[in-house]
Amino acid sequence: MIRNPILPGFNPDPSICRVGKDYYIATSTFEWYPGVQIHHSRDLVNWMLVARPLNRASLLDMRGNPDSCGIWAPCLSYADGRFWLVYTDVKRLDGAFKDAPNYITTCETIDGEWSDPWFVNASGFDPSLFHDADGRKWFMNVQWNHRGPGTGGNPAHASFDGILLQEWLPDRGLFGPVRNIYVGTDRGLTEAPHMFKRNGYYYLTTAEGGTGYQHAVTLARSRDIWGPYEDHPDKHVICTDADNGPIQRTGHGQYVETHWGQCYHTFLMGRPLPGPFCPLGRETGLEEVVWRDDWLYLKSGGTVPRVDVPGPTEAEPAPTRAARYTFNDVLPDAFQWLRTPEPDRIFRVEADALVLIGRDSLGSWFEQSLVARRQEHLAYEAETTVTFDPKTYQQAAGLTTYYNRHKFHAVLVTYEPGHGRVLTIMSCLGDRPDGALAFPAKPIMLEDGLVSLRVRVDGKEQQFWYKQDHDWQMIGPALDASVISDEGGRGEHASFTGTFVGMVCFDVTGHAAEARFSHFDYAPGRWVETHLTKGRPA
Repeated sequence: MIRNPILPGFNPDPSICRVGKDYYIATSTFEWYPGVQIHHSRDLVNWMLVARPLNRASLLDMRGNPDSCGIWAPCLSYADGRFWLVYTDVKRLDGAFKDAPNYITTCETIDGEWSDPWFVNASGFDPSLFHDADGRKWFMNVQWNHRGPGTGGNPAHASFDGILLQEWLPDRGLFGPVRNIYVGTDRGLTEAPHMFKRNGYYYLTTAEGGTGYQHAVTLARSRDIWGPYEDHPDKHVICTDADNGPIQRTGHGQYVETHWGQCYHTFLMGRPLPGPFCPLGRETGLEEVVWRDDWLYLKSGGTVPRVDVPGPTEAEPAPTRAARYTFNDVLPDAFQWLRTPEPDRIFRVEADALVLIGRDSLGSWFEQSLVARRQEHLAYEAETTVTFDPKTYQQAAGLTTYYNRHKFHAVLVTYEPGHGRVLTIMSCLGDRPDGALAFPAKPIMLEDGLVSLRVRVDGKEQQFWYKQDHDWQMIGPALDASVISDEGGRGEHASFTGTFVGMVCFDVTGHAAEARFSHFDYAPGRWVETHLTKGRPA
């Protein structure tokens, strides 16, 4: 069975590509570095991370990018004996302007060194590349209308100004006429174009309705690539609006024909807990589709995808297991950091430790020493051990559950004047005025030496623990984990990533104090994930 989500945790905007018997999905990474995650599968059931291609400054530098900016909606394709990756580096979220340069890079192998990018345009986001049968290449993206009401809070329909199409070649760039080929349906907020051709029709898949609970996959077709495009009889192929099942917020995906002869469609999705809130962010799902009268439909009927989908093979999902990460000269693949293409300034991996070099605060957009992995389960436990000797309260290191600079909890080893080294909790509770901090527990005096830190998360609650030369002890009260989610703070239309858990160190004195972390453990909890609905347990 294909069990949705196939890519759990923050993995949105899935672009799927088949090369022979190999399947690849590229997903957005926003401000997390390196940019773009690419997973591989041969059975559509089990997927393995094989590449994060945007891994050097010439391909990506996001220092200064606001939260939920950076890499939006990559498009992965294969033609001419090589992979093609199209991506946006969004430089602004709020206000009328978007500032979204679009690039193309290419590589003969999925895990090789990708070429320095071609700059294409900056007229909007969600770029896509279509390789026609005659060898011509067509570039698409959303045209952004800054004269609309802007995008603060709820996105404004007037700013989404249709899908632009223009021919492109590596040695010429964009050339020939540029046209707005599709303005979408009455659901609005038309974005995420992907094109394919079948039986003489050009099919244009888009996402509509915003990335919240009204999100949808829309399909249109035309005999001519320039249009006009005719909407699907039902307008939307995938949509969970008005449904109260365990899968919500479906949209933004791509069609693929398998070498077995079956057809599937990816989509992003959310698994909300009561509230509702989605701590795992937007994940990737996959559903089987069929053709009727040259239109695409879910094989199961309707527009709501299933949790369990019959797969093309007899493969079963691999069981989820606890993971212990040790640091032996290489950072494990599960981990990423924020924004910077110069990781040697914020961490180094030694033979027995991850050393974080204290830089900017947890509220910075530039150079944070934060190395973390995705939360992939609605309940989990994470643990690490830190050695850190702060000299001022402006230096701190520890364990954090982190969504963005306005939504986090952290248990930190720091310094308290008159007391010495202490352990404290620092929280930012969802875009509070001016990013105000909360300190929900009194500092605890620490003995010399290393400190073990643990966090347990179960749905909307989390609890920090610590240990030195004694058994594990709780620190502070149970904390609200629901704020560290898409819906926390300003809500789903301003928060596009997902929760991470990891190690952090900051030194706002500018003296780069270092913290050593010996290991990092992550273990799934016991939350029954299959018995959820949009607003309450089933």
